[in-house]
Amino acid sequence: MFPPYRAMMLIDCSHCRTQLQLPPGASSIRCAVCRAVTYVADSRSSPMIPSAPSFQPPPGPGPPPIYPPPPSWSTPSPPQRPGGRKKAVICGITYRNTRHELKGCINDAKCMKYLLINRFGFQESNIIMLTEEERDPYKIPIKHNIMMAMYWLVKGCQPGDSLVFHYSGHGSQQRDYRGEEADGYDETLCPLDFQKNGMIVDNDINEALVRPLPSGVRLHAIIDACHSGTMLDLPYLCRMNRSGVYAWEDHRPRNGAWKGTSGGEAISFSGCDDDQTSADTTALSGITSTGAMTYCFIQAIERGQGATYGTILSSMRSTIRGSGDSLSSGPVTSLITMLLTGGSMPGTLRQEPQLTSNEMFDVYSKPFSL
Repeated sequence: MFPPYRAMMLIDCSHCRTQLQLPPGASSIRCAVCRAVTYVADSRSSPMIPSAPSFQPPPGPGPPPIYPPPPSWSTPSPPQRPGGRKKAVICGITYRNTRHELKGCINDAKCMKYLLINRFGFQESNIIMLTEEERDPYKIPIKHNIMMAMYWLVKGCQPGDSLVFHYSGHGSQQRDYRGEEADGYDETLCPLDFQKNGMIVDNDINEALVRPLPSGVRLHAIIDACHSGTMLDLPYLCRMNRSGVYAWEDHRPRNGAWKGTSGGEAISFSGCDDDQTSADTTALSGITSTGAMTYCFIQAIERGQGATYGTILSSMRSTIRGSGDSLSSGPVTSLITMLLTGGSMPGTLRQEPQLTSNEMFDVYSKPFSL
């Protein structure tokens, strides 16, 4: 079901002049590009445009509505291992030839695909790639296609299935009108067409990817974007200090809304906290790059620090803080080396990778596997 038809107003960001859609009744809006807040003195003076219906599942637990996959998308192969299949959606957006352009996101997507196939046994036919390089129009990372890919990922999942959602691109925030967020802002992903069709809000991601998960199904999300700490709206966040000591924070919505699964398991690694931004690594040649968070995640696996969720998170945070270590020589990072033509971390970055989950657990004893 689609939400009620509502009118939206167009205003220009007070800082960068990006055209924004002001929700009905709102007196201010945060820009997805420069994060400046624009206040509207009299919203009646703004031009009106109709809002497009969003791909939002109905409220309440249970699976989202069934949308048939595009004809060019393959049906997932039979299980590669006893008990379940491995499926993945990988999204990398560079916003090419716009003032929002990023450099490393398609490289992130390629490296993540290589990692899943060569380290974790995923079949290429069970991976949907969404990048601007794709010739299939259904695989261009616009809002509609990303949402369709999310539904494809969870559709028909069975106990034993392992699902992965990786996103590298712009992330942002917008005002929370449901009263769920402690800081007053929802986290958002910015599809390629976000200026025309809007952003993908954490509520929609939770309803598409998290709620439908039945018992025995495991989802891992890897989000390399700004403001991504709680991008899946999962109930618990693992707050870790520089010594590796951690405690779980309760991030369940203040209004009592349900953000858990239907019995399955959902865990997310993200590039930074909700109030932080994420960076690219910098290629020594100045030619290309990759996302710092994706780089650190792959490095943790390649350096043998991927045994548990705690060792991965600790390794990622250590590398982000500017350990200065060079690229290791594993096959995945050899691919990264080829892409970067010799890359390194740009010193200390002001971002802290985060771990969120639908349930609390001992991060140093729980084995990590995809």
